[in-house]
Amino acid sequence: MILAAITPAPDVPLDLLAGLRDNAPLVEVPWPTWMWVVNVVLGLIVLAAQIKLLLWLRSLSKKKTPPPSPRAIALRELEALRAKVAQLEPYAFSVAVSDVLRTYISTHFNLHATQQTSPEFLASIATSARFTDDDRRLLAAFLERCDLLKFARVEVGSDENSALLQAATAFVQGAQT
Repeated sequence: MILAAITPAPDVPLDLLAGLRDNAPLVEVPWPTWMWVVNVVLGLIVLAAQIKLLLWLRSLSKKKTPPPSPRAIALRELEALRAKVAQLEPYAFSVAVSDVLRTYISTHFNLHATQQTSPEFLASIATSARFTDDDRRLLAAFLERCDLLKFARVEVGSDENSALLQAATAFVQGAQT
């Protein structure tokens, strides 16, 4: 008898979903306004943090290139002047080459070469251990030629531009570090 109560009768079909059909509709439970505000603010904070993280990771992956050295800048400017050797008159060329060399000396050796006259500059490096005797001779000859072209307006041929450029390039390439 107990066994008959547990097992269904063979002619009655077994319906496992009998109590689950025709359930009541879902009941909406509204969130209070403060919960919506908190969720939106938290979402914005998470989004901002992700963007910040991506930007930080991107900045790490970029290679930082150091700024060019004074020597590299001077050589680049002298190379640009090389294209103008035949075009510029000796006066204008001497001013340009002298500016490049004086700027290089000012930045590389931390001197006031751009603010001094040629004799003042040569006197300031006369006893400096940072310049060799060859450097001093080369600079003296270079500045004397530039001064003759700039102030005395000496008439020279166009090959003087090449000589000035060569002297300035030789100094920049061979200058002590």
